[in-house]
Amino acid sequence: MSVLIWCLLMACLLPVLAKAPVVYFQNRDGGYDNHHPRAQQQQLTGAGARAVAGHYNAYEALPLFVAAVLVVLATEQVTAMMQNLAIGFVVLRVAYHVLYLANYDKLRSLVWLFATMCPVLMLAQSAINLKGL
Repeated sequence: MSVLIWCLLMACLLPVLAKAPVVYFQNRDGGYDNHHPRAQQQQLTGAGARAVAGHYNAYEALPLFVAAVLVVLATEQVTAMMQNLAIGFVVLRVAYHVLYLANYDKLRSLVWLFATMCPVLMLAQSAINLKGL
């Protein structure tokens, strides 16, 4: 169970950590505007714009994973497969962000698909296992 909780913590921190490259690009392009940071982020281009998109996508990916982990924990279906899927999600989401920054669009999209499938499979397997209840 602790693997799932650690993965949940790491997944929750990913959007925060994904902000670091955004701040870097904001500072590089004229200094961080703490009065209007979102307006400044919208003006970023290239790698800076990709950093912002990756940062937002980290938040977008989080609810499905949180739901999957909570369902697995609530239904007491913590298995090696569920733990591996949770680890896979975190690893793939880190890879996704790196690939986004590096502008590997097709590989990034494939990694996004695999990362998204991890919580989907966790939920599906939970539903299958509870079918008899």
